[in-house]
Amino acid sequence: MKAEKSRNMPTEPSPIVVRPIQTHDEMQQAVLIQKDIWGFADLDVDPRSIMVVASRFGGQLLGAYDGDLLAGFAVGFSCCENGHAHIHSHRVGVLPAYQNRGVGRLLKLAQREDALARGIHQLQWTFDPLQPRNAYFNIMRLGGTARTYIPNLYGRTSSPLHGGLPTDRLLIEWDLDTPRVLEALAGRASPPSDTARQISFLLSPDAKSPDLLARLQVEFTGAFSQGYRVTCFHSDDTAATYSLEKA
Repeated sequence: MKAEKSRNMPTEPSPIVVRPIQTHDEMQQAVLIQKDIWGFADLDVDPRSIMVVASRFGGQLLGAYDGDLLAGFAVGFSCCENGHAHIHSHRVGVLPAYQNRGVGRLLKLAQREDALARGIHQLQWTFDPLQPRNAYFNIMRLGGTARTYIPNLYGRTSSPLHGGLPTDRLLIEWDLDTPRVLEALAGRASPPSDTARQISFLLSPDAKSPDLLARLQVEFTGAFSQGYRVTCFHSDDTAATYSLEKA
């Protein structure tokens, strides 16, 4: 119980330092905290061998440390698709006690800095379109865009955060040194234009269902096939709205 408490409960606030995760013991900590972050069963936890591959073979394995405590981590893999090099950010997670403290942003910025230092100008990752906090962070705070909808990417998982639903995902494209991204990182994300197309859904727990995902799949894929991409996101207490514009 003491070890469990130490992974979740910071004592005095201290500066978070982001650095590469390098040793096997450090990688094992990144394995263990996945259960605290996502509530995964053992079957869905990324093993240490995945961390080794990311660390040793051109990927990214970064930890956010509060002293000696691993408060969050990011793991990504180098990819080349149709001659285009990018990094796919597979997981970024932060312990519950450290959420809403800017740790996730520090990890994303460290991923960006590492990629640019290697001459890589895009990161990609997926996120649940039904999660408004993630949508706002990815699109408005970081300046990412989306033009791909992937139905049930991971299959149904053991995480209670997924609610037993299919793991439909939007694919974020983060073009690291574009004016859009630089403006977003400076806190100046642009509002949608008057001609933007909108896709909305209710935020009540009862509204989340396979039927809702089926509707979103039709609406997003239809818009994407016509050359639209997600450029803005807004939510309030009752509803969330994605704004899409022609690429």
